[in-house]
Amino acid sequence: MNDELIESSIYILRGQRVMLDSDLSKLYGVRTKVLNQAVKRNRERFPDDFMFQLEEDDLVFLRSQFVTSNPNSNKELKTKQGGRRYLPYAFTEQGVAMLSSVLRSPQAIAVNIEIMRTFIKMRRVMASTEKLSKELREIKSFLLKNSRETSVEFKKIWAAIEALIPPPESERKIGFRLNDYTN
Repeated sequence: MNDELIESSIYILRGQRVMLDSDLSKLYGVRTKVLNQAVKRNRERFPDDFMFQLEEDDLVFLRSQFVTSNPNSNKELKTKQGGRRYLPYAFTEQGVAMLSSVLRSPQAIAVNIEIMRTFIKMRRVMASTEKLSKELREIKSFLLKNSRETSVEFKKIWAAIEALIPPPESERKIGFRLNDYTN
């Protein structure tokens, strides 16, 4: 199982990391319909914070996370004109973990273990990034408080450092920044 394949199947939706039913079914080696039927037979195991059905607005938001300029090029998200009849389901990390109790094939168990490891790895990366960002901001605050002269060079250096610091996840914007492409 390839970590990159799993990571590329994890999306941020409604402020949560989720995986779509179609991506999970591919990883588990079952049809999406089979996965969703197993979930529906065990609906009590999947409360709303474990799994939810996407809405049309969610589809528009998800398409912005795909690396494609054509919203119709992702067949899995199409819900009209020969695509899916129903909107996809999104599974949170807890929902994916619960799938292991519903899908019991050896492949499903092995895939679930890898997915859980990937979620843990992503959480560690995010935590270390947030810690680094906090430490850099503390250094800036200290330097500004203790520096008698705020030279132009210091400001240039700090601007370069700040450009490397990702904003907190809640402040991230989707799209391109014009100043990234102009010189």
